Formats: sequence, structure tokens, C-alpha cells
Amino acid sequence: MSSAPDSQHGTKAFGIGFTLVAWVLALALATWLFADWEAGRANPNRELSVRDGGLELKRNRQGHYLADGSINGHKVPFLLDTGATFVAIPEVVANRLGLEKMARSRSNTAAGEIDTWLTRLDEVRLGPIVVRNVPASINPYMAADDEILLGMAFLKHLELVQRGDTLTLRQ
Repeated sequence: MSSAPDSQHGTKAFGIGFTLVAWVLALALATWLFADWEAGRANPNRELSVRDGGLELKRNRQGHYLADGSINGHKVPFLLDTGATFVAIPEVVANRLGLEKMARSRSNTAAGEIDTWLTRLDEVRLGPIVVRNVPASINPYMAADDEILLGMAFLKHLELVQRGDTLTLRQ
């Protein structure tokens, strides 16, 4: 006769545990979906679009053009920056890519003048666009998770046409 209350208690504990697990899974799913949605807003060009011979990039909510590309065959995130002379690479990323520090240099940034290192990139690729032998700078002050600034050393080889929130690049 004493087994009935234990059975009720076990069923109630199971129900509470099941509900708790369901809530945790729902919260994890919502977090994952929100993170994916937020990443899409930060970089709407995660899937590159080529139309009429041009690479089309959508502007993100801050008004920037971000896209994944590659340097010497290694996937990297780019931020197009017509105000940057070279391709500016965080030092941590440059080390990971095995880039050679050549001549010491000075760079003017929004934060002021800084010491950087010049280097050369064998190949820079953005979708179907490939430019070889690209001058770049290694910036020891950029954070490792900063996008690589895709400056005029790369962009000068392209035709850039902006219409609304779309930038079309043609080689």
C-alpha cells in the first residue's frame, strides 16, 4: 500500500524533469536561431551573389559591406574599406596565415598613427574575383576577431557601382 505514494511522487518528479529539459532545449534552440539571425544581419553576404558578371554585396545594418573571402587560400572575413590604402590584417591573423613581416611602416588610422608591417599577399579572393600580388599591412593593434580591411590595394582593380543598399563589384 505504500507503493502508491512513491509512484505518484516518481511520476510528478518525471513530469517536472521532462518540463525542465523541454524548456532548456527550447531556450537553446531560440538562442541558436537568434544568433544565426543576428549573424545574418551583421553579414548579409554569407552567401555571395553573382549576377550579370558582377559580385553583388548587400550593406549590413551599420552601412558596411562585409563578405567572406580568402587570402592565400585561407578563408577570412573582409570589410570593404575604400579609406584603407592596403589590405589591413590583424597581426594574430597574419601569424596564423604565415605572412612574412617585411618593412616596418607607419599607418594613419582612425585611432591615430601606428606602427605596422608591410607584407605581400600571393592571392586575395572575393567570390569569383581574384587579385594576385596584393600589398598589405600587418596591424598589431587590430583584434584577432576584427574583419580584415579590404583596402584600395585590392579594390583599385575593380569597378564599384553602388545602388541603394547593393554594391556591385566587377573585375
